Amino acid sequence: MTIDLSDYESDEKFDGDYSEALKALQDRLAHVHFKHIIHGSRSILVFEGWDAAGKGGTIRRMTGEWDPRYYDVWPIGAPSKEEKDRHFLWRFWQKLPGSREIGVFDRSWYGRVLVERVEGFCDPADWKRAYDEINEFEAQQIDGGTNLVKLFFHTTQEEQDKRLAKRLDTPHKRWKITAEDFRNRERRDDYLEAMDDMFQYTDTRWAPWKVIAGNDKKSARIAAMTHVADALEAALPDHLPEADPELVELAHKAFGYAVEE
Repeated sequence: MTIDLSDYESDEKFDGDYSEALKALQDRLAHVHFKHIIHGSRSILVFEGWDAAGKGGTIRRMTGEWDPRYYDVWPIGAPSKEEKDRHFLWRFWQKLPGSREIGVFDRSWYGRVLVERVEGFCDPADWKRAYDEINEFEAQQIDGGTNLVKLFFHTTQEEQDKRLAKRLDTPHKRWKITAEDFRNRERRDDYLEAMDDMFQYTDTRWAPWKVIAGNDKKSARIAAMTHVADALEAALPDHLPEADPELVELAHKAFGYAVEE
């Protein structure tokens, strides 16, 4: 079924102890990350959505207990001149995770069919062709053994306006807001049309979208982090390897270690 963003506009507040739920999820994600490292896995997490929809706050909490040596967060902005001179996917190939790594994309290659389409930064032929290019790119990653999780954070215009106003009212958060936020706001209908097409053409069997109802930040964070944990747990092997015999022998010689039965 086609994704309809109007189905994700609930204002329902998080039901439960948020701090307790968040801590449990961070602990769970920490174990997932350790297993990810142990098994030498590769994963890509794509975060898309409206300005001020909660992507950054979720990413900070999701990675709160992760080993920083084994993940990267890529905040994707406008391409540089060097990047514009090449195929639009070129800059993303350079950021793909290696073995044992997770690449978190705070915005992504979907800019081609969203902001670049709406703002006229590329020709219609370019963004229309991009749907197939993106699907093939994602299929290549998955066929090569990389796990891919795609999330889209949705908020109503009313909720977005409240958050933009709060940023202006909060001195240490004003840096987050730019004139582009208001430019994008004025073209919400155009963005909604582009998002509808994006879901229609790229919500694939091998790389489905997960829409997060973002009007309540706490509910959105818990829902997004739960989805990431579920997806990575399902992709990783259940078992953990036995201790390396060579290390066991070294520990035995060093301090008399013996494997527990």
